[in-house]
Amino acid sequence: MQSELRSPSRAPAMMAVAAALLVGTVACGDDPFAFDWSDAPDTVQLYSLARPELNLVSAFNFLQNLPVRVENPNSTGSWDIAVDTRGGQIVFLPPGALNVGGAARIATLASMSLDDVTQAPSDTLLYVRDQAVPVEMGDVYIIRTNRQAGSFGRSCVYYAKVEAVSIDAGAGTLTFREVTNPVCNDRDLVPPD
Repeated sequence: MQSELRSPSRAPAMMAVAAALLVGTVACGDDPFAFDWSDAPDTVQLYSLARPELNLVSAFNFLQNLPVRVENPNSTGSWDIAVDTRGGQIVFLPPGALNVGGAARIATLASMSLDDVTQAPSDTLLYVRDQAVPVEMGDVYIIRTNRQAGSFGRSCVYYAKVEAVSIDAGAGTLTFREVTNPVCNDRDLVPPD
């Protein structure tokens, strides 16, 4: 009788390796699906839409940490807030303030520092959708970004906290520090321990 030679299956061996890696990761207390993010602020300078020069960055996309040129305000989705000068004062503009569709919103937390703010407010009535928000030194601004596709096809908004470092209404410039949480729909503004 002729014996059949069978090649050993690789699937059990691969599953054993994957299980060992997963057990090693879990044993160390790490969540393999957790985002490792930092609450070290980035500094950004933007220019008012009121300035006459072309090609200046006047808006910001928080999830991508990207200054944006707003040549056409209707370029919805590519920016979460823009900077403008209104009544001699620097203001933040969510897209709705320029009659542009989008989910981006701004909440103002008066007389707070960036370090004091650990979570974005849950009360949706605190957020402004379609009005200019005056930027003041000593206040913190919470940005809820435009909706974006997240992992597994989820619809996500992201939260950021912002404080002004330098405001020059005459020159039409704003410099601010910001921290953005990269986790879908998570209002925490400090990373987990």
